[in-house]
This record gives sequence, C-alpha cells and structure tokens, in this order.
Amino acid sequence: MIDTVLKFIQSNWTSAVEIGILGVVLYFAYTYLKGTRGARILMGLALVFITLTLISQLLNLVVIGWLLRSFSVFLALALLVIFQPELRRALTVLGSHRFFSSAVEQAESIEEITDTVFELAGKGFGALIAIERQIVLKPFSETGVSLDCAFSKELVLTIFQPKTVLHDGGLIVSNERIIAAGCIFPLTQREDLDRNLGLRHRAALGLTEESDAIAIIVSEETGNVSICHNGILERNLNVENFKSLLNTLFLKDAYESERKDVD
Repeated sequence: MIDTVLKFIQSNWTSAVEIGILGVVLYFAYTYLKGTRGARILMGLALVFITLTLISQLLNLVVIGWLLRSFSVFLALALLVIFQPELRRALTVLGSHRFFSSAVEQAESIEEITDTVFELAGKGFGALIAIERQIVLKPFSETGVSLDCAFSKELVLTIFQPKTVLHDGGLIVSNERIIAAGCIFPLTQREDLDRNLGLRHRAALGLTEESDAIAIIVSEETGNVSICHNGILERNLNVENFKSLLNTLFLKDAYESERKDVD
C-alpha cells in the first residue's frame, strides 16, 4: 500500500506542483484585479467561456468547440487591452528604483516635504503633489504649466493658495525640482472606493496606477494628509506616520546599499 502511494506521488508530483503554482498565480491575480473596472468584464467572459465549453463537451457540439478554440487567441489579446493599466502598473512595480541619490539627501528632502505638506494642511490649502521616480511623468507635466525651479515650501504654498490659477491642478516634482504645476492626472476607474473621496484622491490613484510616482494629497475640506503609491491609498496620516511611510518608500534601498558597503 505504501509502495503504491509512493509510486503515485513520484509519478504525479509535478502535476501537484503545477496545480499549486497556478492556484497561487490565480489567487494573486484575483486580489490584484479585484475592484478594477476590468474585473467584472473578466468574470463575465470567464463565465461565458466555461459555460460554453462544458455544454460543447457534454453535448458533443463540434462546431462550438472549434469556435471556442479558435477565438481563444483573440480572447487573450482582448484581455491584454482590457487590463492594460493593471499590467502597466505591475510592470512598473517590478522595474521601479529608488528616487533620491543617498540616504542623507533623502532624509533632508523628506523633512522639507513633510514641513511643506503639513503647513498646507494647517492653512486649509488643498494640494496634490506627485513625486517622479523611475517612470518619467512628462506626458502629465505637459498638461500643466512648465516651471523648472527648485522645490521650496514658500513656492508650493503660493501655488496652492486657493486664489491662484494653478491651485486646482497637480504639482510634479522631479529630482527635487518642481517641473510643472496645474497638471491634469488620470482618474482611477476603480469601483470599490469610498464615495466620499474627492477628485484629488481619485487623480492620485489614477496616476500611481499608471506610473511608479508617489502622490501626496492634502484635503481642502478636512485638512487630512494622504499618500498614494502603486495604486494604494494611505489616508489620514499624522506627521510621524507620514515621515515613516516616505522613509519606507524612499530610504529602504539606500540604507540597504550603505549597509552592504559597510559589511
């Protein structure tokens, strides 16, 4: 009996591994795509495809079976088009790198950003700031007004002052310089979001779904500060949580690099 079981395991262990790998891939694909606009389309297509396949096999419908096999290639191409934003975001995450050049410079920049953001919140100024990382944000900066100047708290406060022309758009920062203001970011198409989220939060999500940028949002209504990265929204941050999250996003690779050099 034991010998039979061992022989069965030896001859079929690869199938078990394949099933396990496919199960893990499908699970993470589901959790990654859950709540997106394309998720419902995928569920509908999968349901129709599985139903027709079962019917064609049970009733031996040769023509329908041939059509399903023939259209499977076109279905794969359709899925690539439907899930283009999600695929782009996934590839962006895999290829992202750190933004700042050293841990010391990162810490100084984070301190300046923190002071600026929470002064905006204290004054009741709404704001949307995008920090460029590996993916260039030029297509989005071209929708606004080109500036190309050093990042400073005074300038950012002036831009987001409610009576200025540029306060409604997004501000883009690249290499510690403000490259554009009044920019238009794409709105997320997710359907599982809180209905109370405003356009700034939805634009931040949309931008971080299509790039590896870090988006900082200051709510004009509540003064709450949020950070959006990789399509994830971290809301209602205090000063310490804000710094900690930016450190996690920007400093981790630099610190690890420095430790390796020391070792």
